[in-house]
Amino acid sequence: MMTGRLILIFAAVSGFIFVALGAFGAHGLSKILDAQQMAWLRTGLEYQGLHTLAILALGIAVQHQGNIWFQRSATFLALGTILFSGSLYWLALSTTKMWVLHHANRRLLLLNWLGTSASWCFAPE
Repeated sequence: MMTGRLILIFAAVSGFIFVALGAFGAHGLSKILDAQQMAWLRTGLEYQGLHTLAILALGIAVQHQGNIWFQRSATFLALGTILFSGSLYWLALSTTKMWVLHHANRRLLLLNWLGTSASWCFAPE
């Protein structure tokens, strides 16, 4: 389980990767990837960017409230983001397609959001 500090570090690193990969995709990869591969890359970046912000918010909440539910939620959202966006990056950049893993990761990310909503329900007021 990630501590509040580790959650915030993860969010910062994820944000860096989001910006760096987005810039590399726009200025370098767009010349060598086809339209479908670029769409997978963009989708992965969109999900990573949005989830990075959610993880950052949960990290701040953990720092202020120390709620175990926020910690669990942030940990699983981080894992889900790595797996889901990572599988989209894999589809975009690799010749080996792993559709089964991508679909499983999508379901995991959806379950993570249900867990996040539960963490807010159980959070002290």
